[in-house]
Amino acid sequence: MKTREHIAQEIVEVCHRVAAQRFVTAMDGNISARLPNGNILCTPTSLNKGFVTAEDLVEVTLEGKQISGTRKPSSEMDMHLFIYNNRTDVNAVVHCHPPYATGFAVARIPMTECVLPEVIVGLGAIPLAEYATPSTKEVGESLAPYMKNADAILLANHGAVTYGNDVWCAYFRMEKLEHTAHILFVAHTLGGIKTLSAGEVEKLRTVSIQNYGKDFSNKIACEVLPRKESDEEIELTQSEYQHIIEEVQRQLNQHHHK
Repeated sequence: MKTREHIAQEIVEVCHRVAAQRFVTAMDGNISARLPNGNILCTPTSLNKGFVTAEDLVEVTLEGKQISGTRKPSSEMDMHLFIYNNRTDVNAVVHCHPPYATGFAVARIPMTECVLPEVIVGLGAIPLAEYATPSTKEVGESLAPYMKNADAILLANHGAVTYGNDVWCAYFRMEKLEHTAHILFVAHTLGGIKTLSAGEVEKLRTVSIQNYGKDFSNKIACEVLPRKESDEEIELTQSEYQHIIEEVQRQLNQHHHK
């Protein structure tokens, strides 16, 4: 079991990482972790994450009572406590405002399509929680419909939250969320995304179970978008391929001799 000092150091390292990655600016964002005694260690309010030290961290009970620390706990502590109280398997929470993921949250577009295999396996569909006023209990309550099956959630007009069995797991899920949002943004600018088919998702499930022991059936199922006629793959025989090549060559020769 990790000690309080070890957990505190992990929080500090992740704070500096989210600041360096520009997942937060100014005083944004908050990070917390469950301690061996059952209490929660969290970042304080009104402090840039790039400047956080272990001495700045605040300890609170699962009811929100401050136990130690000279600063006040994060203003989003209610959201963190809601997650801990509803997911006993969660030991860390990361809340940030990464630009691309928050862009989807502001546009109110959930990231639920079956696009990237590693995201389907690792996170499942990434839902969008309804807008809730920041720093109120409403934020935690907005997560309720997705808490059981999601480990990453977009917060409408706000940002994103991820959680996991330790601080690094929660952070890496935030990193993957932002990377996925960036890829989807690029794909949309290039004409739109093309999802995997239902058959491809099912094959991925089989491979995931066989090779990694991971069955993502307990996650929110991703959505397969209907393919347009122009998106359908055309299968040709070898002789048909050869005929096409010969016809193209014939037309090129005719054009050359004109």
